[in-house]
Amino acid sequence: MAAQEIIQILERTGTGSQIDLENARNFLAKAAEQNLPELLKHLSDILITATNNPTARAQAALQLKNAFHSKDESLKQAYQDRWMNIPANIREHIKANCFNALGTETSKPSQAAQCVGYIACTELPRNEWQDLIKRLVDNVTTVGRADNVREASLEALGYICQDIDSDVLVPQSNVILTALVYGMRKEETNDNVRLAATTAMLNSLEFTKNNFQNDNERHYIMQVVCEATQSINSKIQVAALQNLVKILSLYYDYMEYYMGPALFAITMDAMKSVHDEIALQGIEFWSNVCDEEYELQFRQQEAQEQNRQPERISRYYARGALPYLVPVLLQRLTMQEEDNDDDDWNPCKAAGVCLMLLSNCAENAITQYVFPFVSANINHADWKFREAAVMAFGSILEGPDVASIKPVAEQAVPFLLKLLQDPNIAVRDTTAWTIGRIFEFVSQAVMTDELLRAIGQALVNGLNDVPRVATNICWSFSSLARAAYDYAEHSEDDETPTTYLLSPFFDEIVNKLVATTDRPDGTQSNLRNAAYEALMEMIRHSPKDCYITVQKTTVTILDRLNRVISVESHTANSNDRVQITDLQSLLCATLQSVLRKMQPNDAPLISDPIMQALLSMLKTTGGKTSVVHEDALIAIGTLVEVLGLHFLKYIDHVLPVLYQALNNHVEYQICAAAVGVIVELSRSLLDRLIPYCDQIMTHLFSCLNDDKLHRSVKPQIISAFGDIALGIGGHFKNYLEHVLATLNQACRAQVAKTDYDIIDYLNDLHESCLAAYTGIIQGLRGSAPSNTVALAELQLVTGQLPFIVQFLETIARDPNKSDAITSAAIGLVGDLVTTYGQAMLQFIEREAFEKLLNDGKRSKTMKTKTLATWAIKEIRKLKHN
Repeated sequence: MAAQEIIQILERTGTGSQIDLENARNFLAKAAEQNLPELLKHLSDILITATNNPTARAQAALQLKNAFHSKDESLKQAYQDRWMNIPANIREHIKANCFNALGTETSKPSQAAQCVGYIACTELPRNEWQDLIKRLVDNVTTVGRADNVREASLEALGYICQDIDSDVLVPQSNVILTALVYGMRKEETNDNVRLAATTAMLNSLEFTKNNFQNDNERHYIMQVVCEATQSINSKIQVAALQNLVKILSLYYDYMEYYMGPALFAITMDAMKSVHDEIALQGIEFWSNVCDEEYELQFRQQEAQEQNRQPERISRYYARGALPYLVPVLLQRLTMQEEDNDDDDWNPCKAAGVCLMLLSNCAENAITQYVFPFVSANINHADWKFREAAVMAFGSILEGPDVASIKPVAEQAVPFLLKLLQDPNIAVRDTTAWTIGRIFEFVSQAVMTDELLRAIGQALVNGLNDVPRVATNICWSFSSLARAAYDYAEHSEDDETPTTYLLSPFFDEIVNKLVATTDRPDGTQSNLRNAAYEALMEMIRHSPKDCYITVQKTTVTILDRLNRVISVESHTANSNDRVQITDLQSLLCATLQSVLRKMQPNDAPLISDPIMQALLSMLKTTGGKTSVVHEDALIAIGTLVEVLGLHFLKYIDHVLPVLYQALNNHVEYQICAAAVGVIVELSRSLLDRLIPYCDQIMTHLFSCLNDDKLHRSVKPQIISAFGDIALGIGGHFKNYLEHVLATLNQACRAQVAKTDYDIIDYLNDLHESCLAAYTGIIQGLRGSAPSNTVALAELQLVTGQLPFIVQFLETIARDPNKSDAITSAAIGLVGDLVTTYGQAMLQFIEREAFEKLLNDGKRSKTMKTKTLATWAIKEIRKLKHN
């Protein structure tokens, strides 16, 4: 493998020929397989040699970078381990070449800087290449060093800050900040250097907490960043503003000193800028202020309810800035482009979002600044002002209380219905969205026969509009269905109302939505999906007097599903197959909605053709089959739920399909969907499932024992054990030893508290263990023919009591436990007390249990509060006996 041969191969990749690219890829893959260290060494030699062809150098850097880094986390870890196994002398050679190539390239951004960054991300956490940061900083701050070298070194620092665990850099934060601040100063004459420093600063903010806690250091950082926002170079301005946006989110508590003198003026000017990129950052800054303050207001309210001081408080910057912010945002709303692409993010859209967030923060206070604008412009001759008025009105509906918005919403409806026929598409589109927002947040304003008839007719007509508008009309119908259902009169013993305000024209709406799902332009603006979603919501929220329409819709959906299944086998075009599988998924989801509304006597009459269609879907191959199979399994789960014991006649047809799905550990969503069906079978068939349980449990244990199965499925399986135990009762003792051992292991799982995804997984795992223990105890206790038998069965779990109690104490002490975990833990405590009685006395006095029950009493969720009250009552009964 000669260097010259590699250069020629790399040069040919610049020809644009697919054949040359393929040849180069194959050559390099073979060379890497034969001797990767030697290949990387040659590539670094090509990169360092300034006389080489620029294309060859750039490609060499790209190949190096790809050998060090991957976006796939598991691959990235493998690449890092592979790099560290390369002999140290070769690694040193490659590192020296990459470092010395900084500033020698003709293309930007520096590829060598990326190589240095990715190697650093591998080596610095392992205490290797310890002098790198100092050398990069020296490159930046040494007087007389070439600007290209300074720029590339700053880029390398930026890449390191961006990708490495921030804890690794904390000890060197002062040194890094010295270089970044030096490069960002207004005295810096080279804009490229200043931009690289400003971008790197953005990536470094996560680990500069200690510097922000120091007044002098924080003042200097803020001064340099604020000065950079005044650069005449728009790229530097944007990067500096991005820094302010992030600083606000990370260090809100320190911003009071700067908000009045600097940040307010800087960001207001940015919002008014003629450059979209600058205006977007100004708006983003205030959106972040609103986000932060909304969260702080929520925390303050929570603390107040619990009679304690909040840890942090809101400075109410957003509320104080209302008179200045709102006019600028409203002005921005009027600055739409005629040919604006729906997917483009621009200051106009950002202003609408900011107004929504501001409304949540400021609540009633915002109305005095917005309503006059709406009144003045809703009939404006210029469509941009009409659209802005409607957008402004729709954006503030969530924040203020209903009493202050309702009268205005009532007055606005006639204008909005008129604007649904506006000659401008954007006006009609925003109007449809705003009507949906009224249904969502101020539905009381429109809940009269007369108004709903007018609105319903206008929306039905609107479904004939262009896809962009019709999609928002569909969304409005979804909101309307929920609002009308909630407004209807419900009896205490039946959740489904007899009738509601939409009943007179329910059939017309549903028929029109069904027709809309079949529009030839349904793929545009996500219209077909939106129409099916609206149809599902209408069916889901239908009263008893609309049941005939539900029945008709069931037949229509089933007929469509069968047609799609029959067409699929004859479709060769890959794009058509994708559309067909998407349609199958939508039809499956809609089928679930209608099935749940089926009356118990009707479901068995139509279940045969439904089951046949779903099993046919599970036999499909090619295309996006995993999605189709997952949706079909979920629909089967719904059918089990609806049919109950009537599903038994399908069990022999379904179980082989379920076992196949449980064995599919690669497409783990399918495996998870199959676990869901097992849960429904346990709940519906109860002890009639016993003959099949040996095989079911074998498959579930096989899933748990496979380390390659995605971790998200395992909590679902553990929780399923509880459902199976509840269903089959005492028969579960056959599996108890294995299940308890599994639970023991799952309860002991520990994770690093820095990885939020893993923390979420641990919470799911703990919640599933609680559900499993609860199901096992209730199942063994409830199925026994006598107390004596029940006690004998429960003795099998008694040996685990100290461990279960210890697990509950761990959960009780966890400050980050979710309400769902609190609820499940309290439920288990209550079950343990009622089941084991005196054996629990030694445990229930413990401080952790008292804390858990108090947390439950303070919960905002009624279920958790009720469980806590019940558990406390059971404990008192036990103590007094």
